[in-house]
Amino acid sequence: MIDVQNQIDTRGIKIQRTGVSKVHLPLLISDNGKIQQVAAKIRFTVSLSEKIRGTHMSRLMEILTDWTNTPITILDVEKILLDAQTKLDADFSTIQIEFKYFVEQSAPISDKKSLLDIDCKLDGELYKNSRMKFNLGLIVPFTSLCPCSREISSFGAHNQRSVCKVNLEIADMDKAEDFGIEKIFRLIESQGSSKIFPILKREDEKFVTEYAYQNPKFVEDILRDVVGTLRGVENISSFEVECENFESIHNHNAYAYFSE
Repeated sequence: MIDVQNQIDTRGIKIQRTGVSKVHLPLLISDNGKIQQVAAKIRFTVSLSEKIRGTHMSRLMEILTDWTNTPITILDVEKILLDAQTKLDADFSTIQIEFKYFVEQSAPISDKKSLLDIDCKLDGELYKNSRMKFNLGLIVPFTSLCPCSREISSFGAHNQRSVCKVNLEIADMDKAEDFGIEKIFRLIESQGSSKIFPILKREDEKFVTEYAYQNPKFVEDILRDVVGTLRGVENISSFEVECENFESIHNHNAYAYFSE
């Protein structure tokens, strides 16, 4: 059969990224030895020579399908990108894998166990004969309580659910296995006024409410605490942080951003 994709193209335009997006597959994510099956949404692309009309997208799908039953670590992401370059004769490849990851939370007093979902993103880029550039993205929820509200009120203070979005670039891929989703999650969730829990009994709710009241933070406080924490984490070359409080007494949110 005629290979239409391999026809010569004469327009002289090299395409930086072409491939497949919004691919939904079950994957096994390995995080510091813990393996969890996730429903992933994937974008997988390669570069395309200016001389070739189109890439072979079915080969990208074959690569992804072959990994559905094998646990994937950060270093395995690099293997996937290398495989794409080999099978599609490309000098550049990228992959973005988004999924819900579940961490176990223990209620503070009753010790009731539950699972909290967090949004994760693994983002890899690889040039031929180089090491992978890798970013880990997380969206971490917690509670925030307003210091101003507590200070000026005779009783009570407004509080709300908040999220912190972080995007971290790994500095040394040879030490990438020490980098973990849950490890970063635990560091970030502790920077709010209180952690959040899917299951709370009455005694737990009392504890969480009072703990947040004793630990008030503006969105700027949370952002600065997250930045200070990330600066102390080894093997991060750069990061972005976004914090957002879903205000309970306003019809707008409080927002703060930092990158370095």
